Amino acid sequence: MFVGFDYGSANCAVGIMVQDKVELVPLSTESDYLTSTLYAMDRDLIAEAVLHQLPLSMQRDYAKLRQAELSRARQARHALDLEPKEQAVFVGEAAVEHYLDMPEEGFYVRSPKSFLGATGLRADQIALFEDIVTLMMLHVKQLAESKIGTSFTHAVIGRPVNFQGLGGEESNQQAEAILATAAKRAGFSDVEFLFEPLAAGMDFEASLQTDATVLVVDVGGGTTDCSVVKMGPNHKQLTERSQDFLGHSGQRIGGNDLDIALAMNALMPELGLGSKMVNGLDVPSKPFWNAVAVNDISAQREFATLSSRKMIEEIIKDAERPDLLSHLLKVQKDQLGYQLVRQAEAAKIALSDTVETSSSLDFISSELVAEFDRVLFEKAIAPSVDKVESLMALALEKAQVAPDIIYVTGGTAKSPVIYERIANAYPGVEIIVGDHFGSVTSGLTLWAQKCFNSI
Repeated sequence: MFVGFDYGSANCAVGIMVQDKVELVPLSTESDYLTSTLYAMDRDLIAEAVLHQLPLSMQRDYAKLRQAELSRARQARHALDLEPKEQAVFVGEAAVEHYLDMPEEGFYVRSPKSFLGATGLRADQIALFEDIVTLMMLHVKQLAESKIGTSFTHAVIGRPVNFQGLGGEESNQQAEAILATAAKRAGFSDVEFLFEPLAAGMDFEASLQTDATVLVVDVGGGTTDCSVVKMGPNHKQLTERSQDFLGHSGQRIGGNDLDIALAMNALMPELGLGSKMVNGLDVPSKPFWNAVAVNDISAQREFATLSSRKMIEEIIKDAERPDLLSHLLKVQKDQLGYQLVRQAEAAKIALSDTVETSSSLDFISSELVAEFDRVLFEKAIAPSVDKVESLMALALEKAQVAPDIIYVTGGTAKSPVIYERIANAYPGVEIIVGDHFGSVTSGLTLWAQKCFNSI
């Protein structure tokens, strides 16, 4: 059976065809989506978890590839006093729950897709991401198959136009190779890839009554992708659409970046950002950035080091507001950066429906509360939205056409601030905001039907 598989930066989803209509497979009792997170009590236990879930035909070769990791996993299991079959790696909401329960311990990764195209990854780091993606795909696939009662063998998987802005096509090839390897290990015998904005556009195309040139803007959790596509009744039945795809652009800028920017602007002042040293100089901003840069491996690694802790302790000694800096020290000691970003994300979502909101930071201090409003939000995300506008302009420049319609989708697109900026940049052009989460999955599933319709 074939599926559309959206391995997203924020969420994962699976779509199937039911009586010529796309349906998303429920991945829990409450949602069609699974949060893109993983938590392991020890990083090397990830390889062990993959090995135990692989089919027997793959286990021998995989064990050879991961000899070192599996050896360390045995040591870690002994050190953590874990039973031989006790679960030590968790995916989705279970991962979030275990992280929040023990944030200072274990290994937690949010939005692993955001890292797949990172430049300079060593072989062991690529292997780690292969294992993380494999485990997540295995988990999602098993959940979906249990709901439907049949196995999935073929999939169209979405990918951004560019996984990373710096690495170019080499980064894209690296990331796609990681996804392909993980999909094979997860049990898919045949996999095709499709640009996510094109997938989102195909879902929208089904509603068009006349042909149109559409600028699809997919503002996802980790990336923003734009595609200019000819759409409509005379195009949607074609099995070869390359001539309809007029221009693309994409960059690693998305909802995660907005959450981080909001955390920096609204939360970090409560921890001392913007305050002064006794000599009148500003408190250094780097440790604040490292604390919340959850999509930057090097920043997270640096913030977790003992040297970072000692630096914050030295800053506290000469700060005008040591009481505020002590909050940053607690974030460093207990590794609470992800929780700060989660608070900012929750505020961002709330500001889609209200002009102001607040958030308790009692996990740092019982009396600590942060205030958010749309003005602050707009200021915080302005640099990111500028990049979205630039990507839209670049896609149109490559296509050498003007759009009849701008179709905006992706989880972040729900924000009225994003909509207003786009509307102001393109006055007179019809703007349609689509299904914020389901568009890509639906389009991937429709394309899977065309790719694998003989199955």
